[in-house]
Amino acid sequence: MAKSHITVVGNLTADPELRFTPNGKAVANLNIAVNSKHLDRQTNEWVDDQATYWRSSIWNDYAEHVASSLTKGMQVIASGAVTSRTFQTKEGENRTVTELELTDIGPALRFQEAQVRKAAQQGNSGFGGQPQQPSQPAAPADAWGQQAPQQPDPWNTPQAAPAGWGQAAQDSPPF
Repeated sequence: MAKSHITVVGNLTADPELRFTPNGKAVANLNIAVNSKHLDRQTNEWVDDQATYWRSSIWNDYAEHVASSLTKGMQVIASGAVTSRTFQTKEGENRTVTELELTDIGPALRFQEAQVRKAAQQGNSGFGGQPQQPSQPAAPADAWGQQAPQQPDPWNTPQAAPAGWGQAAQDSPPF
């Protein structure tokens, strides 16, 4: 069955809750409140609509990144698959909940700022737990499909600074 994918913009109602399954997979659960407004044409004023709350989850390394980066009150942009599940309460009543199985989430930057840093590789891609392999660019091929010899990357090769320039010059890019 195909899942519907949606993107929502809303505020976190609490800090993401990070937990681990018995086999060690990380999962972060979070709630996103989506508030909207409409213009009341009679009063010419903006009126708040009823908020929609999305119970959401994200897995693996991505869950750990979310838990360490996002906090209650932050406005986020979240994208994922809409899923429904049915369960039975302690009283024996059947209930159905609709949730958002996140594939991507991050801070919305319209009214806030964020500092981004690359996370250390930990082996999970965050999508089904498949190991993430470091990507090595393939050597370019010539017109006959033969691999061209690899040339050193001038931007990634340390250059010796002219005598008397000091350490700062050695750490600078070559331009």
